[in-house]
Amino acid sequence: MRQVDVVGVRLELPSNQPVLILRDQLAARYLPLWIGTAEATAISLALDGVIPARPLTHDLLAAAITQLGGQVTSVSISELVEGTFYATINFLNHDSMSARPSDAVALAVRSDIPVFVAQDVMDFAGMDLAEDDDLATDASEDLSEAELDEFRAFLDDIQPEDFS
Repeated sequence: MRQVDVVGVRLELPSNQPVLILRDQLAARYLPLWIGTAEATAISLALDGVIPARPLTHDLLAAAITQLGGQVTSVSISELVEGTFYATINFLNHDSMSARPSDAVALAVRSDIPVFVAQDVMDFAGMDLAEDDDLATDASEDLSEAELDEFRAFLDDIQPEDFS
């Protein structure tokens, strides 16, 4: 498993489809995931530190887990089957449970827990942005403008069918 950072949610143009961007912590590799609008909003609000007046679905899920004595330790994007990503929510003292990656990540950003991606999923669907060894060894540095332009071009051209 590779630990990733949740970079954010972007809109793919011209369809305005939300794309969740995950970045490998140890390499200059990114994983784009097309997600629903509700999940994109939930993730973006949590990343921006916005606390809604009333709990959103993922806030309610996090609160219910805590109230019932559970503790989420991590979430993992574990498989890519026929173009569909699968995830698990991992608990401290309970079996893990299957989830959509967007829901798992929305829970993770609220609960400040790590997000992992299976190595084979990252190898198949991840995108390397830099051949530069310096960037690959320190993926925590901000991307240069040229790298951002390259990534934007990638998002403009890629389609969900490319992962099937």
